[in-house]
Amino acid sequence: MVCGSKKCHGPGYASPKDALNGPREKVLFVTAPHAENGPDAIFSIDVEPSSKSFSEVISRVDLPNIGDEVHHTGWNACSSCHTDSSAKRSNLIVPCLNSDRIYILNVEDPTKIYLQKTIEPSELHEKNVSFPHTSHCLADGNIMISTLGNSNGEARGSFLLLDGTTFKVKETWSNQTTKFNYDFWYQPRQNVMISTEWGTPNLIKKGFNPQHVGEGSYGNSIHIFEWDSHKLLQSIELPLPLGALPLEVRFLHEPSKPNAFVGCALGSAIYHIHPGNGKEYVADLAAKIESRPVSGWALDEMPALITDILISMDDKYLYVSCWLHGDIRQYDISDPNNIHLTGQIYIGGSLHKNSGVTVLDNLPIPDPLIIKNHKIPGGPQMLQLSLDCRRLYVTTSLYKQWDSQFYPNLLENGACMVQVDIGEDGKMTVNSDFLVDFGKIEGGPYLAHEMRYPGGDSTSDIWI
Repeated sequence: MVCGSKKCHGPGYASPKDALNGPREKVLFVTAPHAENGPDAIFSIDVEPSSKSFSEVISRVDLPNIGDEVHHTGWNACSSCHTDSSAKRSNLIVPCLNSDRIYILNVEDPTKIYLQKTIEPSELHEKNVSFPHTSHCLADGNIMISTLGNSNGEARGSFLLLDGTTFKVKETWSNQTTKFNYDFWYQPRQNVMISTEWGTPNLIKKGFNPQHVGEGSYGNSIHIFEWDSHKLLQSIELPLPLGALPLEVRFLHEPSKPNAFVGCALGSAIYHIHPGNGKEYVADLAAKIESRPVSGWALDEMPALITDILISMDDKYLYVSCWLHGDIRQYDISDPNNIHLTGQIYIGGSLHKNSGVTVLDNLPIPDPLIIKNHKIPGGPQMLQLSLDCRRLYVTTSLYKQWDSQFYPNLLENGACMVQVDIGEDGKMTVNSDFLVDFGKIEGGPYLAHEMRYPGGDSTSDIWI
């Protein structure tokens, strides 16, 4: 590549600072499980305010099978490959929880996305893995995907490698496994990777049963791997009940920093993960969200249920989605050892005044969120923040079987995507001009889960 040309580098950005100054997002790719019995879909959605097709679907891929449960996505190449001028961010990697398939989409032209390849379940089962979840591209050209089960759907944490060019299944990243698995994030300059835990795939697929937590079918540990050797160095058991279901893990974007945060779903707590006085990592409780006493609900107390966390590209704010309580919380993490709540906004949930649930404490109860005469169903689930930290996109579906338990109206009417504007002072306000109603998209209703920007975003790029 000639350095005098427009491009003499690989995909993404050289640093988080460069990413902060990147162009505004114009398109979002959104995974959308079908709410009934149709095929899942991936949508390309126009988010350019001046566009005639603003907030509309401009391209789509309807997947060829039924019951896949598209969930999270990753890239074939990202900022970890920035120094490789031959690398190109052209393909979206789409693991499917329920079917064990992995779809490879070509999204080079966001207006003409298409299915390029399908990795069938048998190829995963040959490696004794299933329930593929998080996908990250690696600097060596491979793609790594966390898997939660063995070929029979029993709990077994592993990591599958795909060739980033041919998309052929290679091998597992480590010869060591963990009891459970879910998300992972690596920080090469610290020579570390951290993985988290959800639960047993066969039970997850049946719906959430609190009894299974007590029986040990869900996790409460995080795992520390040595990045270069792929060795499992340490497992940290988070104390119950706060440490139950540690799902998303996010390192600070600055690659020289060793600080990470983990959000525990059922425990509704945030842990700060960092090196201790010795070589081992420690997990410090950074924040906890109290359950609310209620009546007219499945249990006597309703947990917040933290289902996603996100760190702004400037490493200033941690955003936390509370799927049941309905709020998104903003924490200032400028000092990772002393984080504090700086903002809160409600996006649906189960506690608002028209939810049918009676709250038995004296804390404020929010109004339902209505945008363009549409009451937002579900609660805030997946988050995606613009590179300049000014626009937070939010979807409202978690996982179809769990949606049917906690928000059955999602399966009838579909999910939504909304936008929260972030002021220079950090203040959050709902953008009343933006709404994507997945219940009204042709072929639906659809649920809506993870969002990606074509040029890189706040949850997929890792710097080396």
